Amino acid sequence: MKLLTRIAQHAATKPEQTAYRTNDEVLNYKLLWDKSSRLASLIHAMQFERQTPVVVYGHMGIDMPISFLACVQAGHPYIPVDTSIPLERVRLIVEKSGAALVINTTDSKLDVDSIPVLQMSELQVEQQMPISHQYWVEQDEVFYIIYTSGSTGNPKGVQITAANLQSFTDWMTDDFPLGEGKVFLNQAPFSFDLSVMDFYPALQSGGSIHTLEKEVINKPKVLFENLSHSGLQIWTSTPSFVQMCFPNPDFNQTMLPKLEVFLFCGEVLPLAVAKELKARFPQARIFNTYGPTEATVAVTSIEITEDLLIQEKALPVGYPKSDMRILVVDEFDNLLPEGEKGELILAGPSVSKGYLGEPVLTEKVFGKINEMSAYRTGDAGFIQDGMVYCQGRLDYQIKLHGYRMELEEIEFHLNQSDYIQSAIIIPHAPNEEIEYLIAAVVPAAHEFDKEYKLTAAIRKDLALRLPAYMIPRKFTYHTAIPMTMNGKADRKKLKEEVFA
Repeated sequence: MKLLTRIAQHAATKPEQTAYRTNDEVLNYKLLWDKSSRLASLIHAMQFERQTPVVVYGHMGIDMPISFLACVQAGHPYIPVDTSIPLERVRLIVEKSGAALVINTTDSKLDVDSIPVLQMSELQVEQQMPISHQYWVEQDEVFYIIYTSGSTGNPKGVQITAANLQSFTDWMTDDFPLGEGKVFLNQAPFSFDLSVMDFYPALQSGGSIHTLEKEVINKPKVLFENLSHSGLQIWTSTPSFVQMCFPNPDFNQTMLPKLEVFLFCGEVLPLAVAKELKARFPQARIFNTYGPTEATVAVTSIEITEDLLIQEKALPVGYPKSDMRILVVDEFDNLLPEGEKGELILAGPSVSKGYLGEPVLTEKVFGKINEMSAYRTGDAGFIQDGMVYCQGRLDYQIKLHGYRMELEEIEFHLNQSDYIQSAIIIPHAPNEEIEYLIAAVVPAAHEFDKEYKLTAAIRKDLALRLPAYMIPRKFTYHTAIPMTMNGKADRKKLKEEVFA
């Protein structure tokens, strides 16, 4: 596989180059490749059936990348499981996946039933011989499996093949200005596929991955001190995470003088966030991307230019990568013409082979279009002049007092207000049926001494952009929007705060 070959080449040609660093731990390319090859040999010696998954448990320590590469060199897909995931869910993932082995990269013991656990802190992998490349995961075999939330409460394992991943990393390194040997930010835990956007393009291009552990992110003073010494050149995160940095006025080009590129994925990039970034980082380029886990991280991109920003409307998610086709269909699967809104269907080599051990779920959303693998996203959007616009989840469509509306459309217009830093809409539905909408708002700086005056000003602002039936009945005010471990807005927690 090209990706693994390139990492091996970096280890041979620039062995001392930093591949991965987290807190005080640093892993150069020589150590990364040597340790992973020897651990792969140990896994291979256990003689599990080829392609049986291996769970890798931990957070962002240096044993995580070693374990990932070891698994795929031994012919097994890995399942990244973060320490923030409750133990019962960890056990459920182990059981559902049919994993043969758990690699525990933490110092604490992990209690799972019936399968062996390799405790990395107790291993001496140096005693193993490096594995031969003949055992590496092949193109059509599964490289990694990421578990996402399922609508029934059961996690779904998305299988990404070596070919899926190679299509993605080639696109990232060829079509984005990432260069060679750059320092990439890794903010998302490995159990969230946004981490793949920095991890593998960095390793393929001989770059260095600079991680932010959750203990760092949770302490603003430590976070900004860490960033100021990071030497970051490529920033990858959700829009929510970068927005979390805005309250610090020192978060700008002076703090991160080498920063060249912002890459955003995982959520809608609000126009206000892009404008603020342009002001703070005038030398950096900003790229918006879109894609679900099922299509390997992202499949569209666009550079956010000044011309786009002055249009004062929702930002597009961009043009499809060259080997992908994106269609828009109605509820009866009829192809819709340009400009008409429907469900986005993705087809091409980035699309997963389906959910592990879930044939019914797989058949429901995966299929073929002109011999290409295809995936029904459940996302609403349209295409205009070849450019894709994503308008949120189809299941974010609600009906209120007979009116059908998109929650994300209301959120977009809220975030356009000069009085609002960020906002989320929460439907109030005490008896299944939605009674009214609540706007949970982080206010921008304003001159009002009372909340009701601020609310009146926001309502007046919204009335210029939305019909009366789409304006929230109630407004609540917060110092920040809570975030999940994945760096996305934590709607569930915010809802609990609102109704507390």
